[in-house]
Amino acid sequence: MEFEEKLKTFIARIPELKKNIKTEEATKTSLIMPLFQLLGYDIFNPNEFTPEYIADVGIKKGEKVDYAIILENEVSILIEAKAVNEKLEKHDSQLFRYFGTSKAKFAILTNGIIYKFFTDLEKTNVMDNAPFLEINLEKIKESEIQELKKFQKSTFNEDEIFSTANDLKYLGLIKNVLKIEFSNPSDEMIKFILNNGIYEGPKTINIIEKYKPLVKKAINSYLNEIVTDRLQNAIQNSSEEEETEEIKSESQEIITTVEELQSYYIVKSILSEFCDIKRITYKDTYSYFGILYDNKVTKWICRVYLKENVKYIIIMDEEKNEVRYNIKTIEDIYKLKKQLKQRLNELIGNVEKEKVNN
Repeated sequence: MEFEEKLKTFIARIPELKKNIKTEEATKTSLIMPLFQLLGYDIFNPNEFTPEYIADVGIKKGEKVDYAIILENEVSILIEAKAVNEKLEKHDSQLFRYFGTSKAKFAILTNGIIYKFFTDLEKTNVMDNAPFLEINLEKIKESEIQELKKFQKSTFNEDEIFSTANDLKYLGLIKNVLKIEFSNPSDEMIKFILNNGIYEGPKTINIIEKYKPLVKKAINSYLNEIVTDRLQNAIQNSSEEEETEEIKSESQEIITTVEELQSYYIVKSILSEFCDIKRITYKDTYSYFGILYDNKVTKWICRVYLKENVKYIIIMDEEKNEVRYNIKTIEDIYKLKKQLKQRLNELIGNVEKEKVNN
């Protein structure tokens, strides 16, 4: 199984695991160590994945960081772990102290869900205040998976990661600024926009307050237009025969959510006793999350729709009618075993018919 598939399988289990994790130690054993095992590290070899690594800080002796990854007899990565329910902001200074006492080029602060990656871009051997990469496993993007892959033991290249860290850090900071400005434009942004031929007079506080709602509305309207245009293009170009190519061309812009992956693994689990589970795959589209048989969009088992306020599944019945089943939680899919089995049997039967006809 490829790293991406293993990672997504692990992430899909996180919501259930979190329910029984109450301490830092439980977070380490249930969430943190398994991730680094996925990355290829021998987590049970203290010469490679060293727990309670001693990092003496000034006059303080015996200070310990939770883990140190040692490659080619050199400390490469420090890991400071916190409980899954802890905020990470207040613990940056602790890792900052440890970083300067070792030869590690990277430091990671994590609560098992959020991973903050630090290095020394600003000043050599002094950990930066801001991480160059921050990943929330429950909301992980495809681009972040590619960055995480760079930390695999088999491909770990310190110089390569460091060379891209600068762009990652400032890209993240810029995106955060844009996010804040788009949701609540600052006075400076209002002035900047008004100065572009919109309002010639003095930009007083009253004028800024007058135009702020309009600027915010204009930003939201523009962003909505971009999304709408893309959705309309996708709908116009879609057909049953063209759907596979559509998915391929747009896959870079589609984000598969953890909930969608959970639905996939639940369906896979339900149908595992009736067919080879390797034949059950999925394709994510703008409109829905499709679970397929033999990786063909024309042989879909079900289509999952997970919106903010409504969740439902479409399964075709024996009369070729698309039947909608509303669900409150992902676990409700288990109640549809009968319908899923019936749909699978129909698809398997059609496959056999195709073999005979050919």
